[in-house]
Amino acid sequence: MVEVNSQVIVSALSGGVLIGLSAVLMMLLFGKIAGISGAFGQLITISKGSLKTAASSWQFYFLIGLALGGWLYSKAFGINFDMRENFSTSLLILSGILVGFGTQLGNGCTSGHGVCGIARLSIRSILATCLFMGSAIVTVYLVKL
Repeated sequence: MVEVNSQVIVSALSGGVLIGLSAVLMMLLFGKIAGISGAFGQLITISKGSLKTAASSWQFYFLIGLALGGWLYSKAFGINFDMRENFSTSLLILSGILVGFGTQLGNGCTSGHGVCGIARLSIRSILATCLFMGSAIVTVYLVKL
């Protein structure tokens, strides 16, 4: 259980503002929607042709920057993330396959639909985000039983 205090609220709000700012800049400067699954899927498609092509694509630098930003933040503020253990490997693989299938079926993931799609008032994104959140609530409830 996460304890909610003013530091948690400020941290969450700051993170939300930075995510929103990055999505706006991505749209204004490059005309691209900041969706992680879409960028990753396009990067895999590009990399099938050539590693050089993948390394010269915007998706490559976007995903590297995403991981690097999280790492830099954790180092700058001394935050250590503990990896959760005791998960079934087969359940993790099945979960990853379902997420990949779902993002392809829904034409996007939580970041693309939830951050960019809702901001653009896309009905499809609003419905998709409601389904993501509803599924997450049910899953947490079932896991906690």
